[in-house]
Amino acid sequence: MRRVVVTGMGAVTPIGNSVEEFWNGVKQGKIGFAPITRFDTADYKCKLAAEVKDFEPEKYMDRKAARRMEQFCQFAVAAAGEAISDAGLNMEEEDPYRVGCSVGSGVGSLQAIEREYGRLLEKGPSRVGPLFVPLMISNMAAGNVSIQFGLKGKSINVVTACATGTHSIGEAFRTIQYGDADVMIAGGTESAVTPISIAGFSSLTALSDSTDPARCSLPFDRDRSGFVMGEGAGIAVLEELDHAKKRGAHIYAEVLGYGCSSDAYHITSPAEDGAGAARAMINAVNDGGVNPADVTYINAHGTGTHHNDLFETRAVKLAFGDHAKNIKINSTKSMVGHLLGAAGAVEFITCVKELQEGFIHRTVGLQEPGEELDLDYCMESCREEIPYALSNSLGFGGHNASILVGKYREA
Repeated sequence: MRRVVVTGMGAVTPIGNSVEEFWNGVKQGKIGFAPITRFDTADYKCKLAAEVKDFEPEKYMDRKAARRMEQFCQFAVAAAGEAISDAGLNMEEEDPYRVGCSVGSGVGSLQAIEREYGRLLEKGPSRVGPLFVPLMISNMAAGNVSIQFGLKGKSINVVTACATGTHSIGEAFRTIQYGDADVMIAGGTESAVTPISIAGFSSLTALSDSTDPARCSLPFDRDRSGFVMGEGAGIAVLEELDHAKKRGAHIYAEVLGYGCSSDAYHITSPAEDGAGAARAMINAVNDGGVNPADVTYINAHGTGTHHNDLFETRAVKLAFGDHAKNIKINSTKSMVGHLLGAAGAVEFITCVKELQEGFIHRTVGLQEPGEELDLDYCMESCREEIPYALSNSLGFGGHNASILVGKYREA
């Protein structure tokens, strides 16, 4: 089986527009929550979001290219550029047909839909922009990343709602394992702080209506009341081990296992017994050939909704039995909110950094766990060497994905 390693990472997040800024923010317990600036929220129940700050697309691409991209694509190109640079990947020295792209977005551009539908109603069908469709569709993140960096290998867009980022990285992992590529640029991106998105998720009662940035995104807390919408992108360079060694690449970690399942239960709620999510975790651990007792850290989906946190806790117990009480569990969403299609990718980067530095971040805002939530949810950060990190993503529609990463070892 071909081994797959991580050689580069890039991020655009509500607490930093690079991996270094993001990770420093994570270690500080920085939160990215503030009143929404993109539109007037006077008539909305939800007032807060985790918006990306000070993002200037011209820093990452030329102005003409930026104008032909919606923001979710701009985020993806910016993060991919950082990841490729970080990996020291020179496309002039690569066979471009052996370098692919697996970058997903859960919803694409809702901004384009809102804007062009307004034109349709106000000015008629002939005034809808000619680039509306290619600006809006979710696969354009992968398309634009491929175009910008000359990636001619497999190019795919996985869309599984909140599990998109993890599935995208997992499918890139499988692509390299199977031999369809030597390098994959993989991750997720999203920019969904828009009127229709906030209104829709609010109507679903999925969003927190707290107006206190310090008490809005509260995974596993007894006062949790929903998630906070975030945005951004996370991209990793995955590479076949020998290929990475031959070009002298720095290796951050090794991707060991990938597991998926479907709840086949409900369009928004996870299965109440956690069986689907548990199976995804078990599949990932088994795929990596790892003893479950050696898994001591999980980056949870941890959205801060009542159902997710309760049912994910049940899933961890079902997957790991009595060992569950020995596992440290945290939620990066406590700082950056829920990045939808980008969530799993940014959390994957968090796992790699935690492995690298032996630092497990706290679940910010957690004061007292809710009823039945009796595991270790990292109320405080800690220094602890961990051999493996398991990251969970659970998407609307019952899509479950888990990915296992570990410290790179020669043998």
